Amino acid sequence: MSSPPLAPPAQPDRPATSASAAQSSGSPTVIRAAGVSKKFVAYSKRATSLKERFVRREGASGEDFWALRDIDVQIGRGQTVGLAGANGSGKSTLLKVLAGILRPTSGEVAVNGRIASLLELGAGFNGELSGRDNVYLNASLLGLSKREIDRLFDSIVDFAELRHKIDDEVKHYSSGQYVRLGFAVAVHVDPDILLVDEVLAVGDEAFQRKCLDKIAQFRSEGRTILFVTHSLDLIENMCDRVLVLETGNLIYDGQPAVGTKLLRQRLGSLPVEGGAVPYDLSPVKPTAVTFSRDPGGAPQVQYDPGEQLTVSVELDLTDHAPQHVYLHVDIMGQGEVPIWMMETPPGGISPGSGIVAVDFVVPRLPELLGAFAVSVRVSDAATGQPVTVRRFEDLFGVSGPQVAGLLRVDYQAGLRR
Repeated sequence: MSSPPLAPPAQPDRPATSASAAQSSGSPTVIRAAGVSKKFVAYSKRATSLKERFVRREGASGEDFWALRDIDVQIGRGQTVGLAGANGSGKSTLLKVLAGILRPTSGEVAVNGRIASLLELGAGFNGELSGRDNVYLNASLLGLSKREIDRLFDSIVDFAELRHKIDDEVKHYSSGQYVRLGFAVAVHVDPDILLVDEVLAVGDEAFQRKCLDKIAQFRSEGRTILFVTHSLDLIENMCDRVLVLETGNLIYDGQPAVGTKLLRQRLGSLPVEGGAVPYDLSPVKPTAVTFSRDPGGAPQVQYDPGEQLTVSVELDLTDHAPQHVYLHVDIMGQGEVPIWMMETPPGGISPGSGIVAVDFVVPRLPELLGAFAVSVRVSDAATGQPVTVRRFEDLFGVSGPQVAGLLRVDYQAGLRR
């Protein structure tokens, strides 16, 4: 499949993710998607005849469905990238757009290298033709000459383990045999870039192992691989990078272990206690906490009871941060005992991207004695799923009127016989 020449990547309007930045400074870019969106139109009532299609064409109305929204991705040569997300998140659509099978509604895609794709079960096969004829047809569509196919034919058939079926019409093949033949052709066209959808799940265990071994061989040869899978363990074991999509939006682009953890949070398959991503890898990073009398005022660490206290939490948000962020702030005493807590409104806040400060103002400090720390928990306000947590080492002190203990409590003492 021919691909447009890769132009030098334009400078993005938004800050690059850590993965994009690392990629752009390392291996050359072979796939670039800039501002890619894809819209489909869903009609509630379909035409049942050709006449009805033409008669109702002008008056027909449908509902727009955005499968992809403003995707910015750069893939470096030799990277193995997993595309993950729930059903309907846009993974397969993105893969088809990158392969040139679908044209984006807006945005640009540039590819440098020969692509071999296995995106759908039996894609490119003609059911009325034999397996032999389909090998020649499919391989020629992927850019091989007849002489090259002649040379590779036996190897393709042996890889697919279909010597006994190769002259049968493929409409009589099982789904697993379809996959075997399609994958065998795709990996024999000597691709620079291999795109694979979830079709491997159809094959039996032995064939899956053969496919994974072939992908591992491609990795060792420095080829670029993108594949869609629901197997998060496979992404963690085989990928250098993961793209996590949700309702057409790219919500994470980076380390596989972090991305799969984030997706498990979104899917509700990870307990809340273990669900928080380390704050330095999170799309919402609590970077600092400061104490002052008034929001934006001079820093102050020592207070008297009755004084006003402002706890300011600084956040650094990437483009993949949740749209609505919820903060839960615990004021911790000695022994990590929570003394009081503060929260943003239940619907959360919408800080956008970049660095922002969230101020929590306590009009009158209670009569306390001691030094206190701050722990910040960040959640997605829309789903309630945890994003990250950070316990800061910064302390503020309150000089209460009592000489010991934490609280001053009014009391009376009397003698009774």
